[in-house]
Amino acid sequence: MLFNSFVFLFAFLPVTYAVFWLLRSARGRYVWLAISGYVFYSYWNPWFCLLMLFSTIVSYTAGLGFLRWDDAGRRKICLVVPIVVDLCLLAFFKYANFALASIHDASSIFGHPIDVPHYSIVLPIGISFYTFHTISYIVDSYRRAIRPTRNFFEFAAYVSLFSQLVAGPIVRFRQIEEDLENVGQADRRRWLARGLRFFAIGLFEKVIIADYFAFFVDPAFANYAHLSTLGAWSAVLGYTFQLYFDFSGYSTMAVGLGYLFGLRIPQNFNSPYKATDPSDFWRRWHISLSTCLRDYLYIPLGGNRNGEAKSYRNLLVTMLIGGLWHGASWTFVVWGFYHGVLLALYRRFGRSWDALPIVARRLGTFFLVTMGWVFFRATSFRMATSLFRTMFVPSPGEVFDRMWVFGALVAFGAWWSMIGPNAFDIDAASEQRPLQPVLLAAAFGACVAIISGNGASPFLYFQF
Repeated sequence: MLFNSFVFLFAFLPVTYAVFWLLRSARGRYVWLAISGYVFYSYWNPWFCLLMLFSTIVSYTAGLGFLRWDDAGRRKICLVVPIVVDLCLLAFFKYANFALASIHDASSIFGHPIDVPHYSIVLPIGISFYTFHTISYIVDSYRRAIRPTRNFFEFAAYVSLFSQLVAGPIVRFRQIEEDLENVGQADRRRWLARGLRFFAIGLFEKVIIADYFAFFVDPAFANYAHLSTLGAWSAVLGYTFQLYFDFSGYSTMAVGLGYLFGLRIPQNFNSPYKATDPSDFWRRWHISLSTCLRDYLYIPLGGNRNGEAKSYRNLLVTMLIGGLWHGASWTFVVWGFYHGVLLALYRRFGRSWDALPIVARRLGTFFLVTMGWVFFRATSFRMATSLFRTMFVPSPGEVFDRMWVFGALVAFGAWWSMIGPNAFDIDAASEQRPLQPVLLAAAFGACVAIISGNGASPFLYFQF
């Protein structure tokens, strides 16, 4: 089920919202949130609900173990077993065929190809996200950063929370623990206006901006071998904005939906194309992922505590795994490695970079990030190298039809993402701008009209 679909907007959401606020007890609301999450998830494939339920039960049971036992040995078992189970499930569904294909390709290079099977494995949508939720819960429980809940339905509601179930943000239990504990006393009107604001802004980002970029970008990449130099640069630049507004739009809608149900989901994007260096970019882009990688991988590896050489190693390992988390493809691994190199170079030469004018730093960072998106979007190294060759070697070929429309769209996207306000800035200024509700209502109406004509398009991050 898509946030930008009629069935969600005019059936699922109104019913879920009405029943939630009619229920008066915290337990009733936990149960209803859990049920609604599973109904939402079952819209794609009901059988995968069993997988999520199994992961939930394993992690919940481990949490009870932390409450019962204080000795180091048993606590270590409660830490290791559920994490291994979750990672094994993720590895099988997401990486089994990738690993087998990599073994075949590697053996072929050395002249002794190994025949390996290829399994018809359907990737459960959102498995990477809810796996992060359960693992972070276990690790934080082990570290005593949180006290595990005894209420199964509270934990089930957290894991299956439909607003952030399939594409984030990655919400740690401790970030919404207070709101979950007080959900029985939540005031429906307290954050209603704020929730509607965020949802309308996110819907506008997705339906009006990202999907119109897709209208130009998707056919161009499908025909990448015939693009001219101008066409290749246009496609990559268009994808740079498409990806941002698509994912930012989803995250903004998720934040808004959280507010509608009395839950404060943290910000996931903070105008990342305003970043002035690679480190600043990762403080602004997919914040929930970057902070999880920092807290659960980079710092445990040693962070920057053991000298420069090991700091660079830890950065590269962290970003390699971050790239692989996005998808079972070597292009994602290279994308992660590329950003690890950028972070390491900035750590080494940051003072010289920071001495540049802010405009140069911002444009330079945007250019470096845009180059990385080539690997992120490419379905193969052949596609990536072809795009780079076309971009940097003058080549004839195709360009977009109605280039002036695309140019206007790029100008608007660049203004909003690199100069203008993000959703949180708009929300903060809401009391000073009395016409804002009218504008947001008009934007919502325009989105509904477009959806009725074109249908609902999936979000790009659903594939991760």
